[in-house]
Amino acid sequence: MRGVLNRAVALLLTLLAAVSVAEARPLTLVALGDSLTQGYGLPEGEGLVPQLQAWLAARGHEITVVNAGVSGDTTAGGLARVEWTLAGGGDAMVVALGGNDLLRGIDPAVSRANLRGILQAAAARSIPVLLVGLPAPGNYGPEFKRDFEAMYPELAAEFGALHLADLLDPVTARAAEPGAAMRLMQPDGLHPSAAGVALIVEALGPAVEALIARVGG
Repeated sequence: MRGVLNRAVALLLTLLAAVSVAEARPLTLVALGDSLTQGYGLPEGEGLVPQLQAWLAARGHEITVVNAGVSGDTTAGGLARVEWTLAGGGDAMVVALGGNDLLRGIDPAVSRANLRGILQAAAARSIPVLLVGLPAPGNYGPEFKRDFEAMYPELAAEFGALHLADLLDPVTARAAEPGAAMRLMQPDGLHPSAAGVALIVEALGPAVEALIARVGG
């Protein structure tokens, strides 16, 4: 009887250990975006993805952040490659696209449809998403600005995704500080410097933590 009990206890401990290992497995976070995600103009290790991974690691998260950023990409480009990007594996995804749609004046209805397709691809795989938006300038008119900015929170609500309103807000919020432009932006005036990226990651990081908490939920 004691031998049977010991074997049962040993089996239970083995199962518990297996569950513990499964729960503790490293996660994969896919960062689908454009040049801001890709790390345009920055040395290796100073872009958004490596800084975000370091931020998460410093807080005890065992996670690999996959750089799926392509410089110049629009929402259409993101939609075109999301299927094979996710086919490589992923537990969660950050989607930060739309800046190049703005630069090209693409109809927000088209951008919305592309983002919806990306979110549908993630939903089909039960992958939680953080959808990151951008504010639109007023030079395309008030209707364009309204429709572009509305698509992010509305799509997030439609798909149950998390939403961060403005990726660049931590940098633009300091625009009035002396020397901020030179310190936080690259010379092209479009892409953040390594110091600017660090500010972005400080604001993005907690939202990513909330995202990875949804994995398996």
